[in-house]
Amino acid sequence: MAEAADFQGTSASPARRWLRRTGAVFAGVPLLAGLLQLPAASPAQAASTDTVAVALDSLTPSAPTDGDTLTVSGTVTNNGKQAVTGAHVDLRIGPMLNTRSAIDAIAQRSDDPQGGTGSEVGDKYAQKFPKLSPGVAQHFSISVPVDKLNLGEDGVYEFGVSASGQTAAQPWDRMLGIQKTFLPWQPSDADTKTKTTFLWPLLSTVHMTAKTGAGELQTPVFLNDDLAKELAPGGRLAQMVTLGKDLDVTWVIDPDLLASVDAMATGNYRLPGDKGTTTPGPRDHQAIAKQWLANLQKAVAGKEVVALPFADPDLASLAHNGTSVAGSLSHLKDATDVAATTVKTVLHVTPSTDFAWPVDGAVDRSIMKVATSAGADRVIARSDSLQETAGLPYTPSAARPVGGGTTAVVADARLSRAFEGNLSKADSATRAVQQFLAQSLEVNAQTDNQRSIVVAPQRMPTASQAQAMAAAVKALQGGTWNQSQDLAAAAKDKPDPNATTRIPSTSAYPSSLRRQELPGSAFGQVARTQEKLDNFQVILTDQSRVVTPFGRAINREMSTSWRGRSGAAGGYRGGVEAWLDELTHEVKLIDKSETKLSGRSVTIPVTVQNNLVQPVGHLVLRLTSTMPTRLKIGGKAYSEQRVEVSGGHSQSVKFTTSANANGRVGLIAQLYTEDGQEYGDPVSFDVKVTEVTPTVMLVIGGGVLLLVLAGFRMYTQRKRATSRQAEEDGPGTAGEDTDEPGNPEAPADRLPEEPEESGPASGAGDPEQPSDPAPDTAPENADPSGTGERVDR
Repeated sequence: MAEAADFQGTSASPARRWLRRTGAVFAGVPLLAGLLQLPAASPAQAASTDTVAVALDSLTPSAPTDGDTLTVSGTVTNNGKQAVTGAHVDLRIGPMLNTRSAIDAIAQRSDDPQGGTGSEVGDKYAQKFPKLSPGVAQHFSISVPVDKLNLGEDGVYEFGVSASGQTAAQPWDRMLGIQKTFLPWQPSDADTKTKTTFLWPLLSTVHMTAKTGAGELQTPVFLNDDLAKELAPGGRLAQMVTLGKDLDVTWVIDPDLLASVDAMATGNYRLPGDKGTTTPGPRDHQAIAKQWLANLQKAVAGKEVVALPFADPDLASLAHNGTSVAGSLSHLKDATDVAATTVKTVLHVTPSTDFAWPVDGAVDRSIMKVATSAGADRVIARSDSLQETAGLPYTPSAARPVGGGTTAVVADARLSRAFEGNLSKADSATRAVQQFLAQSLEVNAQTDNQRSIVVAPQRMPTASQAQAMAAAVKALQGGTWNQSQDLAAAAKDKPDPNATTRIPSTSAYPSSLRRQELPGSAFGQVARTQEKLDNFQVILTDQSRVVTPFGRAINREMSTSWRGRSGAAGGYRGGVEAWLDELTHEVKLIDKSETKLSGRSVTIPVTVQNNLVQPVGHLVLRLTSTMPTRLKIGGKAYSEQRVEVSGGHSQSVKFTTSANANGRVGLIAQLYTEDGQEYGDPVSFDVKVTEVTPTVMLVIGGGVLLLVLAGFRMYTQRKRATSRQAEEDGPGTAGEDTDEPGNPEAPADRLPEEPEESGPASGAGDPEQPSDPAPDTAPENADPSGTGERVDR
């Protein structure tokens, strides 16, 4: 970014410029005098530097004012092979630095005694050591009243701690090591204060899988238990909450982190076990998660909270590699929609979802288009991406209207990157804090116009980085040149008309960042998983049990946290898809062996199994004959029936078939969703059709013949009985009426009853013959198959 840092001597007014230059000259006088007092050294001697390493572990206060006492502490370590005698540690004040670039130059060579080391404050404010043995670190602590430093006008001063002494090989006093840093000096309130917004990111890596338990709570399964370590006292996330609660910052939160911690807090999570099993998460981790959430709720109360889309999707990867894959942008919209609900449910605050934050604030035209596609109209960029081209001698305000109703909120790159690197050592952390404060004060001194500056640090600071950030923000908020401001206010501030609003082209995107992006194949797999999910959810009676966990898992597949971890990212995507496939296959057709069919019309059962805990429906089962001329299903080539199966049950579906010829016929059973999409794998099986044979006809013909013979026999027997009766009665008696006392009014022609012979013409109560048709093979019988049905399953 073009600014005063790159224009030596430029300031808000000629008078101020003259004061800065004069101060720099006078500050250099004692430095020159100090250099003249040193003994001349040969080139070889001058190159022999850093014999003693100086670590500046503490400098308090970080930004002193009138009446303060500055205390500096640290260690000196003899890295040489000879003991150092007559050693002493001194404080040094260098010249006032007039530009941001000058601060950068000192920071890059902080332990180099060449190029100016300032003048010693005085022997009274030094610490002496009779001897510094090789490899031994010795502690020092020096306090000096600020008025003894002889600081001039307001500004940033070079400040150093040096170690001097002599060795047996070089028996004269000389500087053996130095550590330089910065001393911001603004003892009274500045006429114009910079409005500074500091983002406090609360994000983590992906922890939850797509797997959930079968119970009502749907217990989620985590990848591992690493989140508990971050939440525990002293952990990274615990430090972020503890340190941030007393700071005036804007909280930037990934809702996925809140969802994960909330699952732990209820004791409702499981961890991978041996051989595909899972085990409950430790009880003490539940208490840790509960406490962390309670602390966070208190910390964000009354503060500005910005919710990123769920799981913090990688906007640059999506823009560069995902937009060509159908449906990719819809996942970003879904992640944005669920963000506010998650934050409000867990933290009981209403967040802003108006901001998008690409990785490192690096933007190009495609990223801006994707970032705003889900409804965000403010994109957090960074000044090393949206660089100034107009040669401005100052750092402009953050807000930049870039067209289409979109505002780029440009964070200052120097301030935002001040806490990167390893800050686990106190020396590194102290220097980072002092450099941050120096840059902030120098920005304020550039012009009398008030500006809004945004600081967007790295997404996931370590615990030590968070501690340094908190120390810097605390000092800044207590300083005399700054006032805090929310991110929303910074985005609404009046933009500088001279600041650039030109978005870089896609080719300008940093190659180092592009190499870490999710590839196009990743988005292809996401689309494939989504298609399977869409097909699966159609058959479910309670879609939320599957759509919600898998929808969130798909969001996590696109997370920014996968950058630099391509192997882990691919493993996660594969795990999500494999688990969905496993669930999908829980609803399936049972394999069938060859079936033998005797007769022209029979029913064939096909069994659908549902091993899910919920009922399934909206399915259609189709049974198709590969040879409809030989065997028809329901009178045609195929037949369909709707299917509904309770959870944990199986359902047999019967199809009526009609055979036209003997032989083997292949059948194919396939499930379909109601919209015509195939569901699951088909089941193929053969049926062996046997039509009515000559032997069967012979049996039937024999039965008919027996019936005819039986009827003829009955006829002849009746005729013979009638003839005998007529002969016994004699002639003329057939028509006489006789009134016999023993048989009053009995008709004369009533034949004596003879017992009927049993035979083929037996009544309904007689036993069935072998030729009777079996009731279960009738076409009209559509009842569920009985246990004795002659159908091989």
